Amino acid sequence: MIKKALLFGFLLMISATFFAQRERVENLPTFDDRKIHYGFYLGLNQNDFKLNKRNSNVFDAGYTVEPTYGFNVGLIAELRLHKNLSIRFEPGLMTNSKNIIFNHLTSSSNPRDSIREVGSTYLHVPVILKFSTDRYKNIRPYVLGGVSYDHNFSSNEANQDDNSAGQFRMKTSNFMYEVGMGIDIYLSFFKFSPSIRGVFAINNEIKYDDDPNSQWTSPVNFMGTRGLFLNLAFE
Repeated sequence: MIKKALLFGFLLMISATFFAQRERVENLPTFDDRKIHYGFYLGLNQNDFKLNKRNSNVFDAGYTVEPTYGFNVGLIAELRLHKNLSIRFEPGLMTNSKNIIFNHLTSSSNPRDSIREVGSTYLHVPVILKFSTDRYKNIRPYVLGGVSYDHNFSSNEANQDDNSAGQFRMKTSNFMYEVGMGIDIYLSFFKFSPSIRGVFAINNEIKYDDDPNSQWTSPVNFMGTRGLFLNLAFE
């Protein structure tokens, strides 16, 4: 699924670039002279978990994560620092869900013990550095990188129930880093900027069960988001 999303994003950028190159008139010639400009973005995401195990009392512990597609939407404020460098503030909302299958529990007497659905709604607040090439006609490729704070509204961190009561808990406050690439396409009335980004957790996001020998969380040393974003920005 990730390969399909990457292929779709790549074809979208190629198609938009070809369309922009056919335009003989240079659109929005003074757009990049602005010190500050604003916009919004819409997009798709597919988030997975990176899981590292540790030694525990749980025999042959194993995990499978089944990600699904989600949506992201937000606002953009960009400050030009240099003709090829800018800083962007992109607060938004991101939703997705994942199923975590506990392979070592699939043969248990209660099938519900072996799977947890993790639905998440995040306030995603990234600060991004954007490095752009010089403009060529109506296109301008760029790469970007930055860090973000994610507030997980669906974390259940404060819930007194844990996996023994069917509640999988995550931490509410998390930090990510992200890298990506895209292309600015100057159209007649606005700038269209598709981009593909990878997002990776810095901190451990799992909230451990109260039982130190929990068959769900004790084998986990680190669990962090890793995701792919396809964003379509309108500025």
